[in-house]
Amino acid sequence: MAYGKKEVIVQKHGDIIFFDWADKRDGKADHVGIVEKSENSKVYTIEGNTRGDICKTKEYAIDSSDILGYGTPMY
Repeated sequence: MAYGKKEVIVQKHGDIIFFDWADKRDGKADHVGIVEKSENSKVYTIEGNTRGDICKTKEYAIDSSDILGYGTPMY
């Protein structure tokens, strides 16, 4: 498992993406999503609980300060 965005060179379909939004970037994951794809310096995700109980796709710049890191499940 890779953790920390500096260690991840290519985000893969199915990776878990961890976000650090709350508490002024305290280094703790506040939200997670699933990586759908990565291309053109962007990562595309599938996330739940966005604006209530909505599940939707979103996109972020690869170097977004909101991204805490990635994890690769062992499936």
